[in-house]
Amino acid sequence: MEFTAKQIAGLLNGTVDGDENVSVSNLSKIEEGKAGTLSFLSNPIYTNFVYETDASIVIVNNSFVSEKPRKSTCTLIRVEDAYGSFAKLLEMYYQTQQNKTGIEQPSFISPSAKYGENCYVAAFAYISDNVKIGNNVKIYPHVFIGENTTIGDNTVLFSGVKVYHDCIIGKDCTVHASTVIGSDGFGFAPNSENNYKKVPQVGNVIIEDHVEIGSNTSIDRATMGSTIIRKGAKLDNLIQIAHNVEIGENTVLAGGAFVAGSSKIGKNVMMGGQAGVVGHVKVADGVKIAGQSGVGSTIEKENEIVQGSPAFPIGDYKRSYVLFRGLQKLNDRIRTLEQSLKK
Repeated sequence: MEFTAKQIAGLLNGTVDGDENVSVSNLSKIEEGKAGTLSFLSNPIYTNFVYETDASIVIVNNSFVSEKPRKSTCTLIRVEDAYGSFAKLLEMYYQTQQNKTGIEQPSFISPSAKYGENCYVAAFAYISDNVKIGNNVKIYPHVFIGENTTIGDNTVLFSGVKVYHDCIIGKDCTVHASTVIGSDGFGFAPNSENNYKKVPQVGNVIIEDHVEIGSNTSIDRATMGSTIIRKGAKLDNLIQIAHNVEIGENTVLAGGAFVAGSSKIGKNVMMGGQAGVVGHVKVADGVKIAGQSGVGSTIEKENEIVQGSPAFPIGDYKRSYVLFRGLQKLNDRIRTLEQSLKK
């Protein structure tokens, strides 16, 4: 689809500086701009590119002042917040791209399953018995949805997602490719024969509204009760959430993070990449866990920042790290002193 500078300015409540009839059909970074594309400038570091870009339209802040001539083929749209306006356009573009409806074949939908209006079910999707799917849900190829599962309105399951039986996914959620929701928790009991007997995992997974989950993430079903991802949480790619874990509202986990069984993570927590939390502990609201840190015990203080493995307050960690890096010099000084004392 093509849009003119005048149309885009109208959507963003902006003003056109240049040819209002110039049109674009794609997006680009300002340093890689090509004719027929739309870009934006908000970071001053990239200011020079606005004079060199071949992008047909560039969104800029109202405060932007040209210091030298730009190419005559480049039209500016001036707005209050260039970054926010471009994000708005990206959201509109994304919605257009994902605006699919209908049931493709071959796909399987159980006669006992129910789905709402304007849904999309791609070829090779499998929807099991007694599944309930809301309005505007998008289900991409090779998605499997197990028995008695509920999917809320406006949720998107990308290709290869597997949702086991009895799970609940809320409204406005996004689950990216190849993620598994509701697989068995890691429950085994040693026995007298010196091997392990599997403990049946009879709980489920509950994902509340406005949650986004990256690709290749695994969220285990509870042994009993529920593994819960609270409203607004965001999980990156390659994350492991074990059985009976609870992730609090608006908590964010970066790639490769893991949370072991029965731990409770508070709201507004931030976990860096490859950070981990052992089982059966609690992490207070607002805590920040630095990348590759290992939390081995309960963190009770809200808004604490921790680092290291085992993790402890970041100020102490940094001071300890300075000492650690100087251990060789300290050892050399001790040896020199010992030799002096012997003499």
